[in-house]
Amino acid sequence: MLLKPFTQEVTTMNARPRKEIDTSTYVGRFAARLKMLREKAGLSVDELAERSGIPAQTLYRWEQGNKAPSIERFPELAESLNLTVSGMMPKK
Repeated sequence: MLLKPFTQEVTTMNARPRKEIDTSTYVGRFAARLKMLREKAGLSVDELAERSGIPAQTLYRWEQGNKAPSIERFPELAESLNLTVSGMMPKK
């Protein structure tokens, strides 16, 4: 019996389309506000991560509305954006 050599097909992953943020929820409103504040400050996610000490992957999750930060993270995030904690909170 002849065995075929093992070959692995290399495929490229297509980028997933970004999902719309549901701004009807608090997490969604916070996500949209965080992204807006970061962009207004002229920072990339990586730059904000470096300033705040919060991992970039965590910031991405927050901006995509996948997760909300714990209250303990607000002071360091606000300080990194030159805001108060209340200035970061989403408006109704």
